Amino acid sequence: MSTFTSLGLNENLLKAITDMGFETPSEVQQKTIPLLLERETDLVSLAQTGTGKTAAFGFPMLQKIDAASKTTQGLILSPTRELCMQIANEMNSYGKYVKGLNVVAIYGGASISEQAKQIKRGAQIIVATPGRMKDMIGRRMIDISKIEYCVLDEADEMLNMGFYEDITEILSHSPESKSTWLFSATMPKEVASIAKKFMHTPVEITVGSKNVSTNTVSHEYYLVNARDRYAALKRLCDANPDIFSVIFCRTKRDTQKVAEQLITDGYNAAALHGDLSQNQRDIVMKSFRNRQIQMLVATDVAARGIDVDDITHVINYQLPDEIETYTHRSGRTGRAGKSGVSIVIVSKSEVRKIHSIEKMIQKKFEQKDIPGGMEICEVQLFHLANSIKNTEINHEIDAYLPNINEVLADFSKEELIKKVFTVEFTRFYNYYKKTKDLNTLSGGNVDYAESDGKDSTRYFINIGAKDDFDWMTLKDFLRDLLDLQKDDVYKVDVKDSFSFFNTDTVHQELVMGVFNDFKLDGRNISIEISKDRGGRGRSGGGRGRSDRDRGGRSSSRSGGGFKGKSSGGDRGGFKKRSESGDDRPKFAGKSRRRNEKPKNAGTGGKRRRRS
Repeated sequence: MSTFTSLGLNENLLKAITDMGFETPSEVQQKTIPLLLERETDLVSLAQTGTGKTAAFGFPMLQKIDAASKTTQGLILSPTRELCMQIANEMNSYGKYVKGLNVVAIYGGASISEQAKQIKRGAQIIVATPGRMKDMIGRRMIDISKIEYCVLDEADEMLNMGFYEDITEILSHSPESKSTWLFSATMPKEVASIAKKFMHTPVEITVGSKNVSTNTVSHEYYLVNARDRYAALKRLCDANPDIFSVIFCRTKRDTQKVAEQLITDGYNAAALHGDLSQNQRDIVMKSFRNRQIQMLVATDVAARGIDVDDITHVINYQLPDEIETYTHRSGRTGRAGKSGVSIVIVSKSEVRKIHSIEKMIQKKFEQKDIPGGMEICEVQLFHLANSIKNTEINHEIDAYLPNINEVLADFSKEELIKKVFTVEFTRFYNYYKKTKDLNTLSGGNVDYAESDGKDSTRYFINIGAKDDFDWMTLKDFLRDLLDLQKDDVYKVDVKDSFSFFNTDTVHQELVMGVFNDFKLDGRNISIEISKDRGGRGRSGGGRGRSDRDRGGRSSSRSGGGFKGKSSGGDRGGFKKRSESGDDRPKFAGKSRRRNEKPKNAGTGGKRRRRS
């Protein structure tokens, strides 16, 4: 069995490793550390998040630099402030016995002058986010002209966040003779282009396979109607009482809304997204690390760099636009050899994405049913029983026991157990006894909702059942894409390759504008105003058009905007609302309109039981 001693590390580093309790190096550390210690080379290392990449480049850099010199010799670029601070802290821990070592973290949201002072005092290693680093180089506060080692950590994440130009600018100020070490979980073409442009015949190390998920994570998906997505989320949380999770949404708005709904419904939850101030982010992350928060609802960008131990579940409330992002999401759990679960909540129209992800990560998803109310009651009862069993007795209660025993003297042991557990059972039973089965997908292709006499416009659109829509999923898709309220889209009639729907005429300009030059999964989507008024029970259409014409040809159509890679939504990456569950108390706040700045969710209160 390999040990850190066999990797060639010096005494100072081995002593720090012992202090930190590390025993056996991970696979990426075994492959990387000896190579970087023996050779001056460029390196591309592909390994999943949570496999010990920081130590893989951190120990070789610490052993190779000259701590007696105040010159900056190592630069580590990372995508987020959180990851930047984390790497700097770990480097300081690894180098605690290296005399004279100074590792400085450079990131936005903090005083740039204070960071410049720390650099002037002499920093052998700088850990930085690209934006702040570029800024300080431009102000001549940092000199990296003599660095010997440059690490691009989470390179795919940095490129996804749009840092390509910043990285290019930063590296242009560094010497060509330096060694560049690139670490990434995935290898998209953008990462390959960085390697080709800035590296010289790099050695490539792959731990596992490219884009493949770690074996410590199991993958599950739950198929529900789109409108039941939020109700399904709450049931999954109730069915896992000890859950400690990150819940991923596509957009800041959905992230904020889901977090607010969870807090209102009594869960320990908080939002993490780009509209939070740095101080708010710090408070949320501190509460999450301390487990005061059980469910952190986050966007992909905000969650990058989160490294929190023992996350039990990753819940994909909405699938990401880029399937490669799923690898990063699922990598938040199952770390350090511990097991974890990655859950996806999908509607019928999204199942095809599950198959695409399976091919990429080379793992099969297990389809599971959303637990019913009585299943959850059972889980919660046994959770209570185990909690009582494992509770340490506080003997401060002894003084009160005589009076308590007197009150309960008339009851047998069996009666007392029933009474104690009835308190918990009744709360959940009353809540769940009339709830519906969320696994039953609604069938049918026609929505017979009426317009209540309003001035209504009916539209033809060239998507239908062949695109995995029924009337309900198409209604949700249109409502969320157009950012309309629940009842603003009605009389939805889904055919095989086309459909009809109505809105109030006041929304006609919005509908036609949104679908101008619009594409779904790379296909042009056509929409036009229909002559048919959408009467009850009719098949839709109208005499003015033949079935062949309905299939997609028109002289007056508009198409529409996104090309399948916008934020939010069920199909091709469009914006989705978070759905309130019909079987739970709905979120009381008003839904925000487009462009309205969201409020910040707090860290939530104590998780209260349902009554």
